[in-house]
Amino acid sequence: MTPSATRTGILVGAVLALTWIVLGFWAFFFVAFAIAVGALIGRIIDGKLDLTGLVNAFRGKRSSS
Repeated sequence: MTPSATRTGILVGAVLALTWIVLGFWAFFFVAFAIAVGALIGRIIDGKLDLTGLVNAFRGKRSSS
C-alpha cells in the first residue's frame, strides 16, 4: 500500500499535535522545523526541487525573463 498525501498529512498533523500537547510549544516548533527541513531535503534528493531556483528566489532573482 502506497502512502497518499492525505494520509501523510494526517500523520504529520497528529505528530505535531501530540508534540505540542505532551512537550509544549518549543518542542512543537522544533519538530515542525525538522519535518520541514526533512521534506525539503527529500524533494531535493528526489529531483523534484531545483536548488538553484530556490536560492535565486530567496535572493530576489526572477527565474524567467
